[in-house]
Amino acid sequence: MDEVSDQAPAHTLPARELIESESDVSFRIGKRFSFDAAHHLVGLRAGHKCARPHGHTYTVEVVLAGEELVGPGFVTDFGDLKPLGEYIDGHLDHRDLNEVLDFPPTSERLAQHLAEWFVENVEPNIDGRLVAIRVSETPATWAEFAVGERPAS
Repeated sequence: MDEVSDQAPAHTLPARELIESESDVSFRIGKRFSFDAAHHLVGLRAGHKCARPHGHTYTVEVVLAGEELVGPGFVTDFGDLKPLGEYIDGHLDHRDLNEVLDFPPTSERLAQHLAEWFVENVEPNIDGRLVAIRVSETPATWAEFAVGERPAS
């Protein structure tokens, strides 16, 4: 039987030192919002169920990152994300998405739209930066729009 050593190999750093020495380390947070809406998709094959008007309880998940924590230890205060919830409630909830959006209302395009709105309207006023927005039409499916690298606000 091999003898097990309780000493780490000389070339490894303790976990805390290793983590703190990484230059691309960041903290991430997420918040979920939900809304109910109808839509239909055009251009699908004949008989496709999504071509008919139907509804979903959508879940929108926003993910933010920050290299440093602010205040008591936040990437950003979750309360500062309230404008996104207000936008969703005021513009998308209990609406026909085909009537209120100027693009085909797929989850992918909706995620992109919400990310663009967030970067323009919320991000300038908060700590942290948007990493991605994920939109789910069902508990088993989602689409994500990942925002590219950019300087911190």
